[in-house]
Amino acid sequence: MAVVTNLDTKRRKSGDDPLDALAALVADELKAVNDVIISRMHSPVELIPQLAGYIVAGGGKRLRPILTLAAAQLCGYKGDRQKPLAACVEFIHTATLLHDDVVDESDLRRGRASANAVFGNKASVLVGDFLFARAFQVMVEDGSLDVLRILSNASAVISEGEVLQLTTTNDTETSEEAYLEVIRAKTAELFAAACRIGAVVAERPHAEEEALRAYGLNLGIAFQLVDDVLDYSAVQARLGKTIGDDFREGKITLPVVLAFRRGDEEERTFWRRTMEEMDQQEGDLERAIEIMNRHNALRDSVERARHYGAVARDSLGLFASSPVKRALLDVIDFVVNRDF
Repeated sequence: MAVVTNLDTKRRKSGDDPLDALAALVADELKAVNDVIISRMHSPVELIPQLAGYIVAGGGKRLRPILTLAAAQLCGYKGDRQKPLAACVEFIHTATLLHDDVVDESDLRRGRASANAVFGNKASVLVGDFLFARAFQVMVEDGSLDVLRILSNASAVISEGEVLQLTTTNDTETSEEAYLEVIRAKTAELFAAACRIGAVVAERPHAEEEALRAYGLNLGIAFQLVDDVLDYSAVQARLGKTIGDDFREGKITLPVVLAFRRGDEEERTFWRRTMEEMDQQEGDLERAIEIMNRHNALRDSVERARHYGAVARDSLGLFASSPVKRALLDVIDFVVNRDF
């Protein structure tokens, strides 16, 4: 099967993970966040903590709450408000994962059975709703209207992004602009909010709040762009899912948009058959990857991610040099240069 080649990036040594380095800088606070997550998942309805705990325990590296903690540290904040708010960010993210897997009819989440595959669609949707409600309880307890405005707006935008993605699924005429609108809403908005509230709790000037918002937004766009490339190039053990899930679901991501735009009529007929009509046959995924590579669709999607990574890097320019700033900059490289 064809894969994207290494794009002149330096291989990191085993264990040399910028996200781990950033997490280490906020390790004590992250432990407190995990404690909040566990305590606030409690419910007398037994299925709720059981299902919520299943997906939270199987989660990734807590990137979004780590960004909240790191942003607050970057702004010199010495209080504790960032801890429950970081947990709030994780609840919002987890709720969207539960809903996503139901909508996408996914059976796997990071290499193991998805919550909906184990507990059923109805339970997954309802527990996702519970986590959204918990997140809003935490926001209200914080007492800041600014925090409530930022995170509630992010929740609404994420939902809009999910609905917008439904309108682009199976539509090979989707433009790059429409695709970017989806990932800005669906993925990048929560990154932006997670970073922005770090400045809000620290009561920093508006310029710093906007700088962190821009950092998170552009990091989130880069993250999703690379994620969409990896769906056509990485192994299941690394991704936690089988290759070509987006293809099989008819999701129109940037590699498809570019390959369709650059292809000849025979290739466009292939995309219409496989992505619009969902008439997929054995070998179609391999052909899709071959067409993408022929037209540099995967490589150029990564280049788009590098552009947004550069914008994220520039956004931190007004902050003084510090270990946490250097770690936040390194995370950009980690996101963009994930192995292909």
